[in-house]
Amino acid sequence: MRTSFKAAALVLWVGLMLFGGAGLVERLSNGHQSAAYGSYIVWGLWVSAYIYFIGLSAGAFLLSSMIYVFGVRQLERVGRLSLFVAIVTLFMALLSIWFDLGRMERFYRVFTSPNFSSMMAWMVWLYTAYFLLLLAEFWLVMRPDLARWTAEGGLRGSLGRLLALSGGPLTEEQNAWGSHWVKVLAAVGIPLAIAFHGGVGALFGTVSARPYWHTPLVPILFLTGALVSGGGLMAFVVSVFWPQRDEGYRQTVAFLGRAILGLLALDLILEWAEFSIPMWYGIGHENDLLMRMLFGEFWWVFWVVHIGLGSALPLVLLLAKPERPWAVGLAGLLIALTFMAVRLNVVIPGLIEPTLQGLQDAFVHPRLIFSYVPSLFEWQVTFFIVGVGLALFYLGHRFLPLTGEREVQA
Repeated sequence: MRTSFKAAALVLWVGLMLFGGAGLVERLSNGHQSAAYGSYIVWGLWVSAYIYFIGLSAGAFLLSSMIYVFGVRQLERVGRLSLFVAIVTLFMALLSIWFDLGRMERFYRVFTSPNFSSMMAWMVWLYTAYFLLLLAEFWLVMRPDLARWTAEGGLRGSLGRLLALSGGPLTEEQNAWGSHWVKVLAAVGIPLAIAFHGGVGALFGTVSARPYWHTPLVPILFLTGALVSGGGLMAFVVSVFWPQRDEGYRQTVAFLGRAILGLLALDLILEWAEFSIPMWYGIGHENDLLMRMLFGEFWWVFWVVHIGLGSALPLVLLLAKPERPWAVGLAGLLIALTFMAVRLNVVIPGLIEPTLQGLQDAFVHPRLIFSYVPSLFEWQVTFFIVGVGLALFYLGHRFLPLTGEREVQA
């Protein structure tokens, strides 16, 4: 049964990469020509995917910080796994926004000639610092196990010596030094993760010409969304991929279920506030946009995908079966997957209304439109990014000691 499942998963992954690879070739050959956005709607699926994956990364990292900074014993087993998921999803996010650039080869210019009056420049520099911090912290928590590999022969032993920078198992002093710096890096990473993901929200919130984005609650919603989607992803990953199905495993999954239940409730309350206040009197530009989002052509994205599959069904599972790992894992998967709808409903509605009334009728051209549905080409590139992320996760889960029993030093 397990062999057939792996074979089916491999076939699906190969199909995903072939489908996505065609989009990658098109993107590298013809740029954005096959994308559905135009001169008025300049952000689409790839920007939505970027903030979606960034949220998953920030949420997974903040979960690991609860272990290494605050010593939450119920989560001590999943620290390495959380850090690795944060690295993989961050790479997927950066890949998404890289494909969105008009001139991909010029990405380095934000480092060589940055404009720090731009919120976007701050984002790139914060991402870089966050990525380096993630790599350093992940190496420190993995180093003791990698050093133990040096006692083995063959490729595994050579890999251990190379990655651990050690000729043998670490001493107690080296382990204590590593534990100290893990805690330091995790503590530094908390405000950094809050700054860069809250800053993504601020990137939208500071666009004063777009009333839909220009609210002080947007950065807070980005943070709560990161916590609930990243927590949901970790609940699914732990419930499915953890090898030891003992009592500690069940307690860890149950704790994750309680955490994402509270975070989901908080996120829905904030979302209610964000929607209900501008819609209270039923007038104004922002009210019209929200009405289109809730009851327009794509109403089902909000009500069916986000509220139904991504909120109501997970709430039922988490309340009815809180001690069942399969229920917590399924609820986490639904939350994590459907949160892409939330990100699409952040990016696209803010662009579909002209900032100057009558602009839509002043000029006529296929690219001068205020409607947007992602093209097949855009989905292909996005699926390619997902396939790359799945491959990285599989390789890490298969070859790295991500599921160590002891994560927190006594």
